[in-house]
Amino acid sequence: MPQLLGLLLFSIIPLLSVFYLSMASWDGLGPITFVGLDNFIAQLQSSDLHIALLNTLFYTIIAVPGGLFFALLIALGLNNVRGKTVYRVLYFMPFITGSVAVGVIWSFLLNTDFGLFNSLLRSVFHAKGVGWLTDPRFVIPSIALVGIWQGLGFNMIILLAGLQGIPVSYSEAARMDGANKFQLFWNVTLPMLTPTIFFCTVISILSSFQVFDLTFILTGGGPGKDSYTMVYHIYHLGFETSTFGPASAAAVILFAILLAITAVQFRLQKRWVNYDV
Repeated sequence: MPQLLGLLLFSIIPLLSVFYLSMASWDGLGPITFVGLDNFIAQLQSSDLHIALLNTLFYTIIAVPGGLFFALLIALGLNNVRGKTVYRVLYFMPFITGSVAVGVIWSFLLNTDFGLFNSLLRSVFHAKGVGWLTDPRFVIPSIALVGIWQGLGFNMIILLAGLQGIPVSYSEAARMDGANKFQLFWNVTLPMLTPTIFFCTVISILSSFQVFDLTFILTGGGPGKDSYTMVYHIYHLGFETSTFGPASAAAVILFAILLAITAVQFRLQKRWVNYDV
């Protein structure tokens, strides 16, 4: 009963409230006025939403493959290492560190004038500093780099658990057949790891589409609107302009997009995910 009450209070009621407010006009204080689908029509025609969606897609395209690639490399490297528990803790620390702390640290590292990255560029390569968080060309990749770093430990631990679950007999049989390390990875390890990779992919895409804290702390959606993401758009509408109807409509649109992407992923998993162990 307590679990059901918690689900009702913290999940179902807020979700239903968002759907209701998406078809209403409300400033947070005055009366709620029903407006039908006007909020959805306005949001679908909004250039701000289009910019936010494109920026979010750009972030996701960088953060998801990059995060999974480096997490898999580290997991493979730690698979047969002694004391891997210590490494798990070390790599997992950024994930459990507050995003505010992560954002503040990386804002100093990526600072145009005195950041570590630009200091290395100037002192080692004698190159000009890069506006990591101020140049429209680099702002999304820079935020994605921070996101990859922060989420690396989570994906690595999941993938490492998947590697530990692969029966040793498969590898031994492949070695007896003369398979080298690459063939062993490509024909044995990777196919057996596809369910874990699929899980990490789904979670990573959902997380990337909801990126907000890093953009809020590092850039505030700037420069201009070059790091203005979907959740930042929802935040801006709801808490900076007090237009909770359009904000809720944008949230429902994001929910529909994520639902569609997840459905497509589950539909396509049959083509590449191997559940036969």
